[in-house]
Amino acid sequence: MKFGPASPADAVGGVTVHTLRQGSLVLKKGTAIGPAEVEALHQAGVKEIVVVRLEPGDVSEDAAAASIAQAVAGDGVNVERAFTGRANLFAARAGVLVVDRARVDCINGVDEAITFATLAAFKPVVEGEMIATVKIIPFGVEAKLRDAAVAAASGGGLRVAPYVIKRVGIVSTLLPGLAPKVVEKTLRVTAERLAPAGAVITAERRVPHDEAALAASIRDLLGLGAELVIVFGASAIADRRDVIPAAITDIGGAIEHFGMPVDPGNLLLIGNAGGVPVLGAPGCARSPVENGFDWVLMRLLAGLKVTRAELTGMGVGGLLMEIVTRPQPRTPAGPEGNRNVAAIILAAGRSTRMGGPNKLLAELGGKTLVRLVTEQALASKASSVVVVTGHQAQQVEKALAGLNVKLVRNPDFAEGLASSVKSGIAAVPPDADGAVICLGDMPLISAGLIDRLIETFAPDRGNLIAVPVSDGRRGNPVLWSRRFFNELMTLDGDIGARHLIAKHGEAVAEVPVEGHGAFLDIDTPQALEEAQRG
Repeated sequence: MKFGPASPADAVGGVTVHTLRQGSLVLKKGTAIGPAEVEALHQAGVKEIVVVRLEPGDVSEDAAAASIAQAVAGDGVNVERAFTGRANLFAARAGVLVVDRARVDCINGVDEAITFATLAAFKPVVEGEMIATVKIIPFGVEAKLRDAAVAAASGGGLRVAPYVIKRVGIVSTLLPGLAPKVVEKTLRVTAERLAPAGAVITAERRVPHDEAALAASIRDLLGLGAELVIVFGASAIADRRDVIPAAITDIGGAIEHFGMPVDPGNLLLIGNAGGVPVLGAPGCARSPVENGFDWVLMRLLAGLKVTRAELTGMGVGGLLMEIVTRPQPRTPAGPEGNRNVAAIILAAGRSTRMGGPNKLLAELGGKTLVRLVTEQALASKASSVVVVTGHQAQQVEKALAGLNVKLVRNPDFAEGLASSVKSGIAAVPPDADGAVICLGDMPLISAGLIDRLIETFAPDRGNLIAVPVSDGRRGNPVLWSRRFFNELMTLDGDIGARHLIAKHGEAVAEVPVEGHGAFLDIDTPQALEEAQRG
């Protein structure tokens, strides 16, 4: 392949290496030079242009890319027409991407001019998803290099294994303290995991965390035609002789592997009973967040055997994103089991809906609203109280005279609620495990409610956000674990953090309440009058 500058007349038959712009003339990179282009170059006053010309024994970039892509594409893979030296490969169906790593490496080792890139091996893909691309770097390559790459690719180094398991049975074992809603949520999350594979839960059983009861349930599901059985234990598997593996062996099954170097997902167990895979799910499988369980589940749904060697090879890249509900290792226990919780009172607002007066300074029973809320926070089990002021800060702070609180002024209070949340979070003592955020215009919030939120807060059990609830409606205040402080510091505008509660649903613990104290905020003169009458 020849490469270099040439006059327009001598460039005929070549291809432009760079995009050329001169005056009104634009010749894009890769343009073949013919008589019309020569004339246009002369008219534009171009004396020289850099082109590339294929020589005998060379193959164009598109032809080379297309032939290599066709050679490497296996079952379930479509190849798009090559363009500008690139041939993209797509999944022809939903399934799990199977990649022959050695073959990919061999293709890329032929010559620097030839590159082949794929998605991660065993990634679940959907029909039409781009899964790989062949790119020829120069405008052409020697035919012998193309042939070597085709030879390396031949036999198909890339395929999409279709999902073949459709009927899944679920067993949930039960122990005192495991709430029914946890089981229901686990079933819902599992159904969502199975849906992309076209698999469904055909039957589910809930039995005591007992070897005999579990063995009977697994046998029952197999008899109903389950092609895969997943066991969610009320207690994590601790040993090959524990309840779940023992139940599998009781029915004549075998334990193929226990444990995996993927975190979260360490305590996964793979067994087999009568040719049907049986999974002992790790605790993280109850969460919708990706974890090691997903890696094994999707392969099994595609009928791919997961060997011990493959499991032990998952360590590189096996440290996944942290699941927020998992206990933090080596966290020093605070008072009452990590219940060192600060209270934040938001008292910086402008009271725009009140039509002029500052609602926080309005009185109820002879005390200002902001003082009522603050006194309840001080009377609670909160370890400290921070009050964020802004609008009419001096008057609000005067209303709190004599109270043992930390006053923080928010200079950006006019920007909305989020700025006050951030000011409060920034002022929380560094040893606090969390903060309960109270609104200064909710005078019926009691110390008892704050205490119930603090008592419900249990990081070691995944209860990281505590919210009062009545008839399915969530109110205030809300207690947040320190794990969410960074996210709370990203809030913006005049909105709260409701979207974060929805985002981290698995971390939310609901506290049932009666009455309307958790829902009554004094925003208007009418609301104030009603509260004063009540």
